[in-house]
Amino acid sequence: MNLGVDVWNEHVTPPGLRPRIGLRPGGGERADIEALAPALYAALFESIAAHSRQGLNVVADLGLHDAYAEPKGVLSDAARRLSGLPVLFVGVHCPLEVIMERRNAGQDGRNYVSGPVHDPPPAVRLWSHAVHTPGVYDLEVDTGNLTPQACALAIRQRLDAAETAPGVFQQLATGR
Repeated sequence: MNLGVDVWNEHVTPPGLRPRIGLRPGGGERADIEALAPALYAALFESIAAHSRQGLNVVADLGLHDAYAEPKGVLSDAARRLSGLPVLFVGVHCPLEVIMERRNAGQDGRNYVSGPVHDPPPAVRLWSHAVHTPGVYDLEVDTGNLTPQACALAIRQRLDAAETAPGVFQQLATGR
C-alpha cells in the first residue's frame, strides 16, 4: 500500500487545502492552513496504522519536519500513533547538487523549485535540513550514490533481517 505524501496530497487532500501535508519548512507558506497540519498528519498516520493492523504492508514516502511557524510535534505524534507496529524508519539522503539537477530536469512534470546546481535556493536547503532533524533512522540510503534498485534492495534486506530490537519510531514514541 502506498500511503505517501504525494498520494495523500493528490488523491485525498481537497485542492483548497494543498499542499497541506508537505508544507515547506520555515512557516508562512500557507499560514491559512498551517494549523491543520497536525490533524491531517494524524489522519495519515492513523490510516497507515489501520492498514498495518489489517496485515497489509505499507510504504509511506514522506518528509517529516517540525519547522513550521510554530512547532507541531508531527514526528513524535506519528511515532505514538504507530507504536507497537512494525515500522522501518528510513532516512533517504541525496546531495543538494543532485537534488537540483533532478529538479531542473523537471521530473514527472511536477512544479519543483529549481535553481543553480551549486547554489540551491533557500527553500531547498531548508527542506533538506529540516526533514533530517533529529536525524535518527533505522536505515539510511543515499539516492545520489545508489540506484533506486540498490536502495530498494537495502531496505528489503533490512526488512528480511527481522531485527528484534525496537526501531527508532518505537524509541521516539516512548521518549527514549
